[in-house]
Amino acid sequence: MTSVPTRWQRSSFSSGAEGTCVELAQHDAGLLLRESDAPRSVVMTSAARLAALLGGVKGGRFDGLSARQEASAGGR
Repeated sequence: MTSVPTRWQRSSFSSGAEGTCVELAQHDAGLLLRESDAPRSVVMTSAARLAALLGGVKGGRFDGLSARQEASAGGR
């Protein structure tokens, strides 16, 4: 990445100025995502991949994922 995005868009679910939230910016190479409390950690993706992730989240594809991880960690 050679250019730095100048405009990050905050999630509409942001909990205010001091709250953490997801931010999104357009870049020549794709879309950039970051958490507002960790602005140097940036993930790049495409619009299609982000749409697929959001569709999976909304569709419940990842429901129960943390419960399965906790159960496998407890069984060590």
